[in-house]
Amino acid sequence: MKYKIENDGLEYLTKKYDIDFDSIIDHIKDKKYDKVAIQVPDGFKLHSLDIADMISVNTGAEVYIWGGSTYGACDIPTGLEKFGVKAIIQFGHARFRADERRNNGNK
Repeated sequence: MKYKIENDGLEYLTKKYDIDFDSIIDHIKDKKYDKVAIQVPDGFKLHSLDIADMISVNTGAEVYIWGGSTYGACDIPTGLEKFGVKAIIQFGHARFRADERRNNGNK
């Protein structure tokens, strides 16, 4: 991992699960997002502050944590645009790309 992790809990997450924090951070920096939200499954909620801190430290973005339950990739929180949130980063079981859903998988 090319970005710094200052927390043993996050180090554990990156070893146990396939979480590509480098890509997340690169994407936020490339798009110059100043406010993002993270949405994590209930089992990850105990790590949500650490995840938010790590993203914020490495990008300078303000990170909001969606505290509601998550029932899958189609469970996208609404209303965050009121706070200026530019992107939602979902952590879960499978990769899901909203642009593929919008285009019915056609590129």
